[in-house]
Amino acid sequence: MKRAYTYSIIIPAKNESLNLCDLLPRLVEECLGAEIIVVNDGSEDRTSDLCVQYDVKEIRHQYSKGNGAAIKAGARAALGEIFVFMDGDGQHNPKEIVTLLDKLDEGYDMVVGARSSSSQASVVRWVANSVYNKLATFMVGHKVDDLTSGFRVVRAEKFREFIYLLPNGFSYPTTSTMAFFRAGYSVGYHPITALKREGKSHINLIKDGVRFLLIIFKVGTLYSPLKLFTPISALFFSLGLSYYAYTFWSVGRFTNMSALLFSTSLLIFLMGLVSEQITMLLYSGSHKESTNKNSD
Repeated sequence: MKRAYTYSIIIPAKNESLNLCDLLPRLVEECLGAEIIVVNDGSEDRTSDLCVQYDVKEIRHQYSKGNGAAIKAGARAALGEIFVFMDGDGQHNPKEIVTLLDKLDEGYDMVVGARSSSSQASVVRWVANSVYNKLATFMVGHKVDDLTSGFRVVRAEKFREFIYLLPNGFSYPTTSTMAFFRAGYSVGYHPITALKREGKSHINLIKDGVRFLLIIFKVGTLYSPLKLFTPISALFFSLGLSYYAYTFWSVGRFTNMSALLFSTSLLIFLMGLVSEQITMLLYSGSHKESTNKNSD
């Protein structure tokens, strides 16, 4: 199907030649006319040879900078009006690019390929992703079906607005999804089936799991700080009130601990207010810069 826009397929890859030798010919055959970019993130295998063999564009990092850094390099170099991000580990089916683009054509700014529970690599990974999705849903106020999926299509102009926010590690999907929600852009989800990868994953479940969790709270403070700070403030206020009631009933006085808990509650709430103002300035500055670029 011929589309009215151009699109670029961006694939971060680190030592994934085993999977790329199957993925690249399928992309070349099925995505006629698309720009295909492989970001070689310091690979020590045949990745460069495969890019030459299948005549796809390669961006080579002299050393490994991380999945997010590879995504940013690909986005800066890509010429398409739409970006298609997919992993180089063979888990994403090229045939599903069409369905994601069709969903984008319905008026969305970003469409994420949402994996089913059967597509998760393990039960532990599924449980962790479920927790991330629920936390992100609370933060943004919209249902997040798959926060960490690396298979997504997005309008290039809008994605570039948030490149400076993206970390160099594995959490670019988390950051970009929540940033799009914060900016008021439309984010859609489409079910996909993740295939079994060949070779060993580069994700460390414990280290990167904690990192994903920290990223959610980090981006939560960028997205809606009061949603994060207010419950914590309320918790300390409740503790202070409860302790005051206990000490008033038992010894008939207001203690230093109650004062500390009340003060902590107030300070956390004020920090949330200040963070909210900073967030508004940050996104309003980003919007103005984008508007100026469009007018130029």
